[in-house]
Amino acid sequence: MQDIHKGVWQMGLAMLISGSIGAFVLLSGLPVTDVVFWRCAIGAVTLFTFIRFSKKPFSALSRASLALAVIGGVALVVNWLLLFAAYTRISIGLSTVVYNTQPFMLVMMGMLLGERVSLVKWGWLLLAFAGVVILLSSELDGEHGEGWLAGIGLAMGAAFFYALTAIIARRLKSVAPQHIAFIQVVTGVIMLLPFVNQPAFSADFPWPMLLTLGVVHTGIMYQLLYSAIQKLPTPITGSLSFIYPVVAIIVDTVVFGHSLNITQLAGGALILFAAAGNNLGWGEKKPRGCGVGIKSAN
Repeated sequence: MQDIHKGVWQMGLAMLISGSIGAFVLLSGLPVTDVVFWRCAIGAVTLFTFIRFSKKPFSALSRASLALAVIGGVALVVNWLLLFAAYTRISIGLSTVVYNTQPFMLVMMGMLLGERVSLVKWGWLLLAFAGVVILLSSELDGEHGEGWLAGIGLAMGAAFFYALTAIIARRLKSVAPQHIAFIQVVTGVIMLLPFVNQPAFSADFPWPMLLTLGVVHTGIMYQLLYSAIQKLPTPITGSLSFIYPVVAIIVDTVVFGHSLNITQLAGGALILFAAAGNNLGWGEKKPRGCGVGIKSAN
């Protein structure tokens, strides 16, 4: 029971941290490529430090496992690039709501890989699709700029690549999650190094924002998240994961003054409700503790 309580506060804190990522990305004022590069670089140093002092030191990986981890890293970095780009075109709150279609991307990918999809999951998938349609219908009021639909597309693309990362992670069960995360961010550093701008070592360069993204939103958050997942049953982690979109919407409103209109709220509520039903296994008949869905962590 003590482990459960510890896991709950770790997961809750991880989701609170995750919900504030968008604000730090936008407040940095840097191009998306630069933000992701520095998040990866600083996050890699932080994760390496945690791993060195943990009870799970690095162990030899097979070539296949290393290759899968690197491919997962590419998918994760593309996910960050797309999601952060969506923040610059539509609000953080709206991007986050659309991004929470990721469990359904995972369901569809699993189906393509031969996994059986129950009628209940199909029902949640259709409900989420209805939410997306309602959300997109808000474009009909003509109040949005030309980049609005592009932002929606970027957020959905980010959801796709996050689900791809999760599919790959399923095949790396023998590798400690912290080690997977370290390989992923190192992959990001190598990927983005040719495209990053040289940092300006001036007083106005946003090092505080970048250090927070790398140390807190990557190193510390992933450490909390993986530790919590090891302690908690899937229904609890699934329910706590919805702290993330709620916090993101609140932060977006408080910091930037963005709020969703009635149509967007209705569509977003359907998406999040359907994601909750999918992640928590509502309506499914299965053994207690059977895993469903994925845990969102940016």
